[in-house]
Amino acid sequence: MFVKYSQGFVVMPGGFGTLDELFEAITLIQTKKIGRFPIILVGSEFWEGLMDWIKNTLRDKFKTISPKDLDLIHVVDTKEEVADIIDAFYKKYNLQPNF
Repeated sequence: MFVKYSQGFVVMPGGFGTLDELFEAITLIQTKKIGRFPIILVGSEFWEGLMDWIKNTLRDKFKTISPKDLDLIHVVDTKEEVADIIDAFYKKYNLQPNF
């Protein structure tokens, strides 16, 4: 339920629960059950293997996701990059977060 009201989804390194929440948010946006918002993965070294698998296996080999689906996800290393992505997203749509 918390994803429904989110204005950005910042995901830190974690385990299965973190992956569950990440993929749930992506799925809800992809299927248009909720409005689009930035999904930001923090820690490029941590997320590198998963992102490679998503690109190489899901997108390229089996084509179970669209290349556009990767536009939903940003991978960064600093809090400044997180803030920049959120700011750019809301400026692009002439909106602003409510915080």
